[in-house]
Amino acid sequence: MNTGTPVPDSYYERVDEHRYKPTAHAGGAWDPAELHFSPLGGLVVHAIEHARVSRPESGLVLSRISYDILGRLALDECEIRVETVRPGRTIELVEAVVLVADRPVVRARAWFLATVDTSAVAGGPGQLLTPPEQLASWEMSALWPGGYIASVDVRPLAPPLPGRTTAWISTRHALVAGEPASPLASYLALVDTANGIAVRQPPTAWIYPNVDLTVHLHRQPVGDWTGLDTTVTFGPTGQGLTSTVLHDVDGPVGHALQMLTVRPVPDQ
Repeated sequence: MNTGTPVPDSYYERVDEHRYKPTAHAGGAWDPAELHFSPLGGLVVHAIEHARVSRPESGLVLSRISYDILGRLALDECEIRVETVRPGRTIELVEAVVLVADRPVVRARAWFLATVDTSAVAGGPGQLLTPPEQLASWEMSALWPGGYIASVDVRPLAPPLPGRTTAWISTRHALVAGEPASPLASYLALVDTANGIAVRQPPTAWIYPNVDLTVHLHRQPVGDWTGLDTTVTFGPTGQGLTSTVLHDVDGPVGHALQMLTVRPVPDQ
């Protein structure tokens, strides 16, 4: 997207209450003229939180969000409509639909659950990752094009392997220009990067975009870094799966799954 004007230091600019305009930093990896889903995923959470800001259920926290990508994500202005599907004081289900040119392109559903003190029984598998400040940055843009990839700081714990990488992701860009974003929205705006850090086959030979993203959280993430402990699997009939254990600087926070459609790059 070339507007002929300086690019704001953000992924989106607000147009009105429900509409947002992407900047060049939101450009996709498979096609720089399309949106990268990662910042859009964070924007959906930002819009949901904006829609719920006047609600009294402050004790509810987002515990799962699933996104279905319905079609091409043009690098163009989008509208986000939010609806409460299942209201409640302890459990609530919210749906958000993203439209581009009046056509639904993403449908997301988020479960909000009540907070209760379960610290006495808290626990699970997983270890702390090496802190990002102890790691060197990886030039991910050498593998992938697009404004989004160029905008992130990627710090792998070890050299990336085919189908297996653990890395920290961060960005200096705001999610929406002039607006504070919650730690959760900022965190989730980087999760979709997982499918690009552990490439099983070079994207010049194979195409494997994800058609969805589902995130489950057992704890609300904190800090400026999103940790991705990612494994990519390709099946024998054109389907793949990107599976990620999600971390923040304090340890694991949940899991993310992305279903892939795998096919060879068409002959030119």
